Amino acid sequence: MLAAEVKRITGVEAPHKARGGVALNASWRDAMRLNLHSRLTQRVLVQLWHGGYRSEQDLYHAASEVAWEIWFTPAQTIKVEITAQHSPLTSLNFAALKVKDAICDRFREKRGERPSVNTTWPDVRIYVHLTTETVSLYIDTSGEPLFKRGWREDKGDAPLKETLAAAMIAATGWDACAGQPLDEIVPLYDPCCGSGTVVIEAAQIALNIPPGYLRRFAFEKLLPFQPHVWQPILDEAERQQREWPEGHPPIVFGSDVSFRMVDFAQRNAERAGVAHAVELRGGDALQRMPPGNKPGVMLLNPPYGERIAAAGVAGQSSEDRASARAQRAAPREPRTFTVGKAAPPTPGQGRESAQMADGGDGSDFFNQLAAHWKSHYAGWTAWLLTPDLKLPGKMRFKESRRVPLWNGPIECRLFRFDLTARKPRPGPDAED
Repeated sequence: MLAAEVKRITGVEAPHKARGGVALNASWRDAMRLNLHSRLTQRVLVQLWHGGYRSEQDLYHAASEVAWEIWFTPAQTIKVEITAQHSPLTSLNFAALKVKDAICDRFREKRGERPSVNTTWPDVRIYVHLTTETVSLYIDTSGEPLFKRGWREDKGDAPLKETLAAAMIAATGWDACAGQPLDEIVPLYDPCCGSGTVVIEAAQIALNIPPGYLRRFAFEKLLPFQPHVWQPILDEAERQQREWPEGHPPIVFGSDVSFRMVDFAQRNAERAGVAHAVELRGGDALQRMPPGNKPGVMLLNPPYGERIAAAGVAGQSSEDRASARAQRAAPREPRTFTVGKAAPPTPGQGRESAQMADGGDGSDFFNQLAAHWKSHYAGWTAWLLTPDLKLPGKMRFKESRRVPLWNGPIECRLFRFDLTARKPRPGPDAED
């Protein structure tokens, strides 16, 4: 999916798909466009050196050969980050220190002064990746990870990362609607929307609003950056945004049993510039009816694992509902360019609001959800993200597709269910 997106943004015919991302030969302008337009990318890196190594001293020599002075000045702060796959080196921290020393020594030799290190908010991030035999050196053009779109201020306890939400939408094929007339776009509905990640991503896709439109990027601090080149790219992106006819009904819908989460989602949608294109309501996933008369796509990331306290009060006893209300009322503790794949969220991320507690693996909730869909969502296509590979059997559904996705360290599947009406049971007078 990332390779297809990169091809669409840059026009490069055959970007190289690798384990850690997608690599391509492209222009500096393409790097800026990727940062602005890519929904699946974690960060955009420019490869400055690649070759073999055997020791930390080899890393020093490699970093010494890079002309860092054409990328930034010694007045800017730096941070060196290192990753490795089966590297023979015993200390990655020492390896990163040798690269940092090489950069500083080169600046001292060329300019008479060296840059300082800032491990929290550096001006320039330098990435080192080691394999068993090779080292690659990159300079980062993104800054903060690209899943940080710039609109999220209100969030739940475990928000879904925007890059994963975009990957879920891409897997359904709904993102192809961006070029269709508004009246031909099928509705998209998230009945467990939490703070609105899936809903807002989908609405921005439909309105052709770039994911990076509200944020800044690291390339704006690098020496090759030219504002007169960047501004036309922004202007073009603004011109390409879809106009929304006054009074046109929403095309993206979300609901959540937590009215607090719905309020968060509404404020996030306003900041993202899509509030006019979405409809957000409170409501139990086991009770909400389809939004409108036109069948569409349901896309949801229900709670699971440690967060199975999830999804609908309709399946609870009165004691359960009273306990849930008490918990909600209680105070809470604050809690080449190389294009990287969407980085997985940290453990615990992946569910936006807690909605039901059935005390186990969620079977009661999912059984009731399946019955509700069969009764009321005939003609819809439902996509459900879960780590439970046996969930279709528990719901008595047969999936028509399964897409592997990772939610942090959790291996998941995005299951597709093509919903049909429940067959009526034969009455007592039915013929044999």
